[in-house]
Amino acid sequence: MKKFLSILLTGVLLVGALTGCQSQKDATEGKASKPENRLEQIKASGKLVMGTSPDFAPSEFIDNTSGKSVYVGSDIELAKYIADSLGVELEIKAMEFSAIQQAIQSGTIDIGIAGFAYSEKRAEAMGLTEKFNIDSNGSYQGLMVLKENAKKYNTKESFSGKKVVAQNASLQQSLVESQLPKDVVFQPVTSTSDGVMMVITGKADAMAVDSDNAKNLMQNYAEAGMAEFQFQYEGDGNVAAVKKGETELLEAINQIIAEVNEKGLYEKWTEEARELADHLGIAMEE
Repeated sequence: MKKFLSILLTGVLLVGALTGCQSQKDATEGKASKPENRLEQIKASGKLVMGTSPDFAPSEFIDNTSGKSVYVGSDIELAKYIADSLGVELEIKAMEFSAIQQAIQSGTIDIGIAGFAYSEKRAEAMGLTEKFNIDSNGSYQGLMVLKENAKKYNTKESFSGKKVVAQNASLQQSLVESQLPKDVVFQPVTSTSDGVMMVITGKADAMAVDSDNAKNLMQNYAEAGMAEFQFQYEGDGNVAAVKKGETELLEAINQIIAEVNEKGLYEKWTEEARELADHLGIAMEE
């Protein structure tokens, strides 16, 4: 009987030891396989999810010539380059410009690239990359009006009581709200194409816009011109955005953007996108 009990006890101890070792092994493997940050999650999933608003040629727009909606443009090429450099596939989620920041903060997307200009407000809410598309060629922030009224709008006071539109949640909206008279009637719009049509049809007096954007729009809308007044704004280039605090991801993307800038790739992509947009008859807005 004593011998039997001894054998039984030894067996129980052995099973317990084996179970404990397996549990420790499983815990160790589970801990090792769990991504610790967004960059590791992206690499583990094999895809980079990008949010963009594809209504802003030549940065991001849609090519339907194949019978399918294909996202194209210089920002799309940048996103592809980032994904390739990280060794993953690119997944694009189209959304309104104003929804991109929320999608970044909620973790619905990994990165937002949509013609973002740097602003302190955005830097407080998201992680912003180093700048790309920095060859601004003397661009400025201003207001598009009817060409016949361009000289009339030569001071910020000349917009007093006027209706001014800008793309929702854009840098231009913040400039309108901070630099124009308080009695300006502001209305956000989904796209600059909607805004310029409101100006041309008399539904708005002006649209706040980047001068490069305006230059391309005026090629398609001869009635439009730029007001003599210009906003006070120092800055050029664009940034991409990621969730705040994702340091590893931000550093990795910054290294890739530095390579893009050094090689002059974004300028090349922009020129190719301009040619495609012109071929498709799409109004260019960057």
